[in-house]
Amino acid sequence: MGGCCTLRRVSGSWRLVSGVCSAFKAAGFGTKARHQRQPQGSSKWLGTPGKQPFPGLLRPEYLSREELVDVLRASVVDQKGPLVTLNKPQGLPVTGKPGELTLLSVLPELSQSLGLGERELQIVQASEKESSGLVLLSSCPQTASRLQKFFTHSRRAQRPIATYWAVTDGIPTTSEGKIQAALKLEHIDGVSLVVPVKSPSRKDILEGVKRTLSYFRVVATGSGCALVQLQPLTVFPSQLQVHMVLQLCPMLGDHKYSTCVGTVLGQRFLLPAESIKPQRQVLDEALIRCLHLTPSQVAQLPLHLHLHCLHLPGARPRDSPVELVAPLPPYFSRTLQCLGLRQQ
Repeated sequence: MGGCCTLRRVSGSWRLVSGVCSAFKAAGFGTKARHQRQPQGSSKWLGTPGKQPFPGLLRPEYLSREELVDVLRASVVDQKGPLVTLNKPQGLPVTGKPGELTLLSVLPELSQSLGLGERELQIVQASEKESSGLVLLSSCPQTASRLQKFFTHSRRAQRPIATYWAVTDGIPTTSEGKIQAALKLEHIDGVSLVVPVKSPSRKDILEGVKRTLSYFRVVATGSGCALVQLQPLTVFPSQLQVHMVLQLCPMLGDHKYSTCVGTVLGQRFLLPAESIKPQRQVLDEALIRCLHLTPSQVAQLPLHLHLHCLHLPGARPRDSPVELVAPLPPYFSRTLQCLGLRQQ
Protein backbone atom coordinates (compact mmCIF):
# COMPACT_ATOMS: atom_id res chain seq x y z
CA MET A 1 0.00 0.00 0.00
CA GLY A 2 1.31 3.45 -0.86
CA GLY A 3 2.75 5.50 1.99
CA CYS A 4 3.91 2.51 4.02
CA CYS A 5 7.38 1.48 5.14
CA THR A 6 9.27 -1.68 5.95
CA LEU A 7 10.69 -2.57 9.35
CA ARG A 8 13.93 -4.52 9.37
CA ARG A 9 16.18 -5.81 12.08
CA VAL A 10 19.59 -4.16 11.96
CA SER A 11 22.35 -5.00 14.44
CA GLY A 12 19.90 -6.52 16.86
CA SER A 13 17.39 -3.65 16.75
CA TRP A 14 14.42 -2.72 14.61
CA ARG A 15 14.68 0.14 12.14
CA LEU A 16 12.19 1.74 9.82
CA VAL A 17 13.81 1.85 6.42
CA SER A 18 12.93 3.18 3.01
CA GLY A 19 11.38 0.89 0.48
CA VAL A 20 7.66 0.53 0.30
CA CYS A 21 7.08 3.71 2.32
CA SER A 22 8.39 6.64 0.29
CA ALA A 23 6.10 8.93 2.26
CA PHE A 24 7.75 8.07 5.59
CA LYS A 25 11.21 8.69 4.16
CA ALA A 26 10.15 11.91 2.48
CA ALA A 27 8.74 13.04 5.79
CA GLY A 28 12.28 13.21 7.16
CA PHE A 29 10.80 12.08 10.48
CA GLY A 30 14.08 12.72 12.18
CA THR A 31 13.76 16.15 13.72
CA LYS A 32 12.14 17.37 16.91
CA ALA A 33 8.45 17.98 16.63
CA ARG A 34 7.41 21.56 16.10
CA HIS A 35 5.76 23.49 18.90
CA GLN A 36 2.11 22.75 19.46
CA ARG A 37 -0.24 25.02 17.56
CA GLN A 38 -2.63 27.04 19.67
CA PRO A 39 -6.34 26.43 19.22
CA GLN A 40 -8.14 29.04 17.20
CA GLY A 41 -11.16 30.55 18.90
CA SER A 42 -11.16 27.84 21.53
CA SER A 43 -11.32 29.98 24.68
CA LYS A 44 -14.92 28.75 24.96
CA TRP A 45 -13.72 25.43 26.32
CA LEU A 46 -10.01 25.83 27.03
CA GLY A 47 -9.06 27.61 30.25
CA THR A 48 -7.27 30.92 30.00
CA PRO A 49 -4.03 31.23 32.04
CA GLY A 50 -4.44 33.51 35.03
CA LYS A 51 -8.23 33.26 35.20
CA GLN A 52 -8.55 29.87 36.87
CA PRO A 53 -6.42 27.54 39.01
CA PHE A 54 -6.02 24.99 36.21
CA PRO A 55 -5.32 26.95 33.00
CA GLY A 56 -5.61 24.97 29.79
CA LEU A 57 -7.59 22.15 31.41
CA LEU A 58 -10.03 20.61 28.97
CA ARG A 59 -13.44 19.27 29.97
CA PRO A 60 -14.19 16.77 27.17
CA GLU A 61 -17.61 15.96 28.59
CA TYR A 62 -18.78 19.47 27.70
CA LEU A 63 -17.62 19.37 24.08
CA SER A 64 -19.52 18.52 20.93
CA ARG A 65 -17.91 16.22 18.37
CA GLU A 66 -17.08 19.22 16.18
CA GLU A 67 -15.47 21.11 19.06
CA LEU A 68 -13.39 18.08 20.05
CA VAL A 69 -12.15 17.66 16.47
CA ASP A 70 -11.16 21.36 16.45
CA VAL A 71 -9.27 20.91 19.73
CA LEU A 72 -7.44 17.82 18.48
CA ARG A 73 -6.57 19.46 15.17
CA ALA A 74 -5.06 22.37 17.08
CA SER A 75 -3.19 19.86 19.27
CA VAL A 76 -1.16 18.41 16.38
CA VAL A 77 2.54 18.76 17.16
CA ASP A 78 3.86 16.87 14.14
CA GLN A 79 2.46 15.59 10.85
CA LYS A 80 4.80 13.92 8.41
CA GLY A 81 4.00 11.21 5.91
CA PRO A 82 1.45 8.76 7.33
CA LEU A 83 2.20 9.72 10.95
CA VAL A 84 0.35 12.33 12.98
CA THR A 85 1.35 13.23 16.53
CA LEU A 86 -1.04 14.93 18.96
CA ASN A 87 -0.65 16.45 22.39
CA LYS A 88 -3.71 14.84 24.01
CA PRO A 89 -5.55 16.88 26.66
CA GLN A 90 -5.86 15.40 30.13
CA GLY A 91 -9.21 13.73 30.74
CA LEU A 92 -9.89 12.70 27.15
CA PRO A 93 -10.50 8.94 26.97
CA VAL A 94 -8.79 7.11 24.12
CA THR A 95 -11.49 4.45 23.86
CA GLY A 96 -14.84 3.87 25.51
CA LYS A 97 -18.30 2.44 25.24
CA PRO A 98 -20.35 2.84 22.06
CA GLY A 99 -21.78 6.34 21.86
CA GLU A 100 -19.17 7.89 24.18
CA LEU A 101 -17.07 10.80 22.94
CA THR A 102 -13.50 9.50 22.75
CA LEU A 103 -10.39 10.01 20.68
CA LEU A 104 -11.13 6.82 18.76
CA SER A 105 -14.72 7.86 18.03
CA VAL A 106 -13.69 11.09 16.25
CA LEU A 107 -10.77 9.74 14.23
CA PRO A 108 -12.83 9.66 10.99
CA GLU A 109 -13.66 13.38 11.32
CA LEU A 110 -10.10 14.22 12.40
CA SER A 111 -8.71 12.39 9.37
CA GLN A 112 -10.94 14.46 7.09
CA SER A 113 -10.02 17.67 8.92
CA LEU A 114 -6.31 16.97 8.38
CA GLY A 115 -6.86 16.39 4.66
CA LEU A 116 -6.17 12.65 4.70
CA GLY A 117 -9.23 11.79 2.60
CA GLU A 118 -10.01 8.07 2.69
CA ARG A 119 -6.85 7.27 4.68
CA GLU A 120 -8.39 7.04 8.13
CA LEU A 121 -6.12 7.41 11.14
CA GLN A 122 -5.62 4.64 13.68
CA ILE A 123 -3.98 4.73 17.10
CA VAL A 124 -0.40 3.50 17.40
CA GLN A 125 0.54 4.80 20.86
CA ALA A 126 -1.46 6.87 23.34
CA SER A 127 -1.45 8.07 26.92
CA GLU A 128 -4.30 6.99 29.19
CA LYS A 129 -7.45 9.03 29.84
CA GLU A 130 -6.28 10.76 33.02
CA SER A 131 -2.83 11.61 31.66
CA SER A 132 -1.95 14.18 29.04
CA GLY A 133 0.64 14.07 26.31
CA LEU A 134 1.69 12.37 23.13
CA VAL A 135 -0.58 10.31 20.94
CA LEU A 136 0.89 8.71 17.82
CA LEU A 137 -1.52 8.08 14.94
CA SER A 138 -0.97 6.56 11.51
CA SER A 139 -3.00 6.62 8.31
CA CYS A 140 -1.11 3.56 7.05
CA PRO A 141 -2.06 0.18 8.61
CA GLN A 142 1.32 -1.36 7.74
CA THR A 143 3.19 1.52 9.38
CA ALA A 144 1.01 1.26 12.49
CA SER A 145 1.53 -2.49 12.75
CA ARG A 146 5.27 -2.29 12.33
CA LEU A 147 5.67 0.53 14.82
CA GLN A 148 3.65 -1.45 17.37
CA LYS A 149 6.00 -4.38 16.79
CA PHE A 150 8.94 -2.02 17.29
CA PHE A 151 7.46 -0.88 20.62
CA THR A 152 6.90 -4.49 21.70
CA HIS A 153 10.46 -5.47 20.76
CA SER A 154 11.88 -2.44 22.61
CA ARG A 155 10.01 -3.34 25.78
CA ARG A 156 11.22 -6.93 25.62
CA ALA A 157 14.78 -5.64 25.23
CA GLN A 158 14.13 -3.24 28.15
CA ARG A 159 14.83 -0.18 26.00
CA PRO A 160 12.60 2.72 27.12
CA ILE A 161 10.83 4.54 24.31
CA ALA A 162 8.39 6.69 26.28
CA THR A 163 9.28 9.34 28.86
CA TYR A 164 6.68 10.80 31.20
CA TRP A 165 6.84 13.77 33.56
CA ALA A 166 4.98 13.54 36.87
CA VAL A 167 4.64 15.76 39.93
CA THR A 168 4.44 13.78 43.15
CA ASP A 169 3.21 14.60 46.64
CA GLY A 170 6.31 13.50 48.48
CA ILE A 171 9.91 12.93 47.44
CA PRO A 172 11.24 9.42 46.64
CA THR A 173 13.92 8.24 49.08
CA THR A 174 16.37 7.61 46.22
CA SER A 175 17.04 9.99 43.35
CA GLU A 176 16.73 7.30 40.69
CA GLY A 177 16.13 3.62 40.28
CA LYS A 178 13.67 1.06 39.06
CA ILE A 179 10.30 -0.01 40.38
CA GLN A 180 9.22 -3.63 39.98
CA ALA A 181 5.81 -4.87 41.04
CA ALA A 182 3.36 -7.58 40.11
CA LEU A 183 -0.02 -5.98 39.42
CA LYS A 184 -3.53 -7.20 38.79
CA LEU A 185 -6.82 -5.56 37.88
CA GLU A 186 -9.63 -6.16 40.36
CA HIS A 187 -13.23 -5.00 40.58
CA ILE A 188 -13.94 -3.84 44.13
CA ASP A 189 -17.39 -2.49 45.01
CA GLY A 190 -18.07 -1.78 41.34
CA VAL A 191 -14.77 0.06 40.81
CA SER A 192 -11.86 -1.24 38.73
CA LEU A 193 -8.64 -0.97 40.72
CA VAL A 194 -5.07 -2.03 40.01
CA VAL A 195 -3.58 -3.70 43.08
CA PRO A 196 -0.08 -5.09 43.78
CA VAL A 197 0.46 -8.80 44.31
CA LYS A 198 3.28 -10.03 46.53
CA SER A 199 5.24 -13.04 45.29
CA PRO A 200 2.85 -14.05 42.50
CA SER A 201 2.57 -17.75 41.72
CA ARG A 202 2.47 -19.28 38.26
CA LYS A 203 -1.30 -19.57 38.68
CA ASP A 204 -1.51 -15.84 39.43
CA ILE A 205 0.37 -15.05 36.22
CA LEU A 206 -1.97 -17.25 34.23
CA GLU A 207 -4.94 -15.49 35.81
CA GLY A 208 -3.89 -12.00 34.75
CA VAL A 209 -1.23 -10.89 37.20
CA LYS A 210 1.57 -9.10 35.35
CA ARG A 211 5.11 -8.29 36.44
CA THR A 212 5.70 -4.60 35.71
CA LEU A 213 8.81 -2.45 35.56
CA SER A 214 9.47 1.29 35.38
CA TYR A 215 12.56 3.47 35.63
CA PHE A 216 12.37 6.74 37.55
CA ARG A 217 14.60 9.76 38.12
CA VAL A 218 13.95 12.72 40.39
CA VAL A 219 14.54 15.86 38.33
CA ALA A 220 13.74 18.53 40.91
CA THR A 221 12.33 18.89 44.43
CA GLY A 222 10.55 21.66 46.29
CA SER A 223 7.79 22.27 48.84
CA GLY A 224 7.76 18.57 49.73
CA CYS A 225 7.04 17.57 46.13
CA ALA A 226 9.11 16.24 43.26
CA LEU A 227 9.22 16.45 39.50
CA VAL A 228 9.88 12.87 38.43
CA GLN A 229 10.86 11.44 35.06
CA LEU A 230 9.28 8.03 34.46
CA GLN A 231 10.03 5.47 31.76
CA PRO A 232 7.76 2.40 31.75
CA LEU A 233 9.24 -0.84 30.41
CA THR A 234 5.92 -2.68 30.57
CA VAL A 235 2.33 -1.73 29.79
CA PHE A 236 -0.43 -2.09 32.38
CA PRO A 237 -3.38 0.17 33.30
CA SER A 238 -2.44 2.85 35.84
CA GLN A 239 1.04 1.35 36.08
CA LEU A 240 2.89 4.61 36.73
CA GLN A 241 0.34 5.87 39.26
CA VAL A 242 0.54 2.64 41.26
CA HIS A 243 4.34 2.52 41.00
CA MET A 244 4.63 5.98 42.57
CA VAL A 245 2.14 5.02 45.28
CA LEU A 246 4.40 2.08 46.09
CA GLN A 247 7.17 4.68 46.60
CA LEU A 248 4.77 6.43 49.03
CA CYS A 249 4.75 9.41 46.65
CA PRO A 250 1.36 9.58 44.90
CA MET A 251 1.03 11.89 41.93
CA LEU A 252 -0.71 15.21 42.34
CA GLY A 253 -4.30 14.82 41.18
CA ASP A 254 -4.39 11.07 41.79
CA HIS A 255 -7.87 10.79 43.28
CA LYS A 256 -7.93 7.03 42.80
CA TYR A 257 -4.82 5.54 44.41
CA SER A 258 -3.44 8.29 46.66
CA THR A 259 -5.64 7.08 49.54
CA CYS A 260 -3.49 3.93 49.65
CA VAL A 261 -0.81 6.05 51.36
CA GLY A 262 -1.49 6.69 55.03
CA THR A 263 0.37 8.94 57.47
CA VAL A 264 0.93 8.57 61.22
CA LEU A 265 3.11 11.06 63.12
CA GLY A 266 4.58 12.28 59.87
CA GLN A 267 5.55 8.80 58.68
CA ARG A 268 4.00 7.42 55.52
CA PHE A 269 2.96 3.82 55.08
CA LEU A 270 1.12 1.73 52.49
CA LEU A 271 -2.45 0.62 53.06
CA PRO A 272 -3.90 -2.43 51.30
CA ALA A 273 -5.55 -1.30 48.09
CA GLU A 274 -8.44 -3.74 48.64
CA SER A 275 -9.56 -1.79 51.72
CA ILE A 276 -9.45 1.64 50.11
CA LYS A 277 -12.18 3.39 48.15
CA PRO A 278 -11.14 6.05 45.61
CA GLN A 279 -11.83 9.54 46.93
CA ARG A 280 -10.55 13.09 46.69
CA GLN A 281 -6.82 13.36 47.27
CA VAL A 282 -5.90 14.78 50.67
CA LEU A 283 -3.06 17.33 50.66
CA ASP A 284 -1.33 19.14 53.51
CA GLU A 285 -2.57 22.66 54.15
CA ALA A 286 0.91 24.04 53.46
CA LEU A 287 0.97 22.38 50.05
CA ILE A 288 -2.51 23.66 49.22
CA ARG A 289 -1.29 27.19 50.02
CA CYS A 290 1.78 26.70 47.82
CA LEU A 291 -0.47 25.69 44.96
CA HIS A 292 -2.72 28.73 45.61
CA LEU A 293 -5.78 26.51 45.76
CA THR A 294 -8.82 26.34 47.99
CA PRO A 295 -9.77 23.00 49.59
CA SER A 296 -12.71 22.70 47.21
CA GLN A 297 -10.42 23.26 44.22
CA VAL A 298 -8.21 20.36 45.31
CA ALA A 299 -11.06 18.04 44.34
CA GLN A 300 -10.69 19.27 40.74
CA LEU A 301 -6.89 18.94 40.67
CA PRO A 302 -6.00 17.09 37.44
CA LEU A 303 -3.58 14.20 37.42
CA HIS A 304 -0.08 15.55 36.86
CA LEU A 305 1.19 12.86 34.52
CA HIS A 306 2.30 13.85 31.02
CA LEU A 307 3.69 11.71 28.20
CA HIS A 308 6.41 14.15 27.23
CA CYS A 309 8.61 12.31 24.77
CA LEU A 310 8.61 9.33 22.41
CA HIS A 311 11.66 7.91 20.68
CA LEU A 312 11.20 6.31 17.27
CA PRO A 313 13.76 4.80 14.92
CA GLY A 314 15.08 6.95 12.08
CA ALA A 315 13.72 6.54 8.58
CA ARG A 316 16.93 4.77 7.50
CA PRO A 317 19.28 2.39 9.38
CA ARG A 318 22.00 5.02 9.92
CA ASP A 319 19.62 7.82 10.86
CA SER A 320 19.54 9.05 14.43
CA PRO A 321 16.48 8.13 16.50
CA VAL A 322 13.53 10.48 16.23
CA GLU A 323 12.48 12.45 19.29
CA LEU A 324 8.86 13.61 19.46
CA VAL A 325 8.11 16.10 22.23
CA ALA A 326 4.80 17.38 23.60
CA PRO A 327 4.81 20.65 25.60
CA LEU A 328 3.46 20.56 29.13
CA PRO A 329 -0.15 21.67 29.70
CA PRO A 330 -0.43 25.19 31.17
CA TYR A 331 -1.82 23.91 34.49
CA PHE A 332 1.19 21.55 34.81
CA SER A 333 3.61 24.44 34.17
CA ARG A 334 1.73 26.56 36.71
CA THR A 335 2.17 23.83 39.34
CA LEU A 336 5.90 23.64 38.64
CA GLN A 337 6.16 27.40 39.10
CA CYS A 338 4.16 27.39 42.33
CA LEU A 339 6.34 24.61 43.79
CA GLY A 340 9.64 26.01 42.55
CA LEU A 341 10.32 22.92 40.40
CA ARG A 342 12.49 23.43 37.35
CA GLN A 343 12.89 21.15 34.37
CA GLN A 344 16.49 20.28 33.61
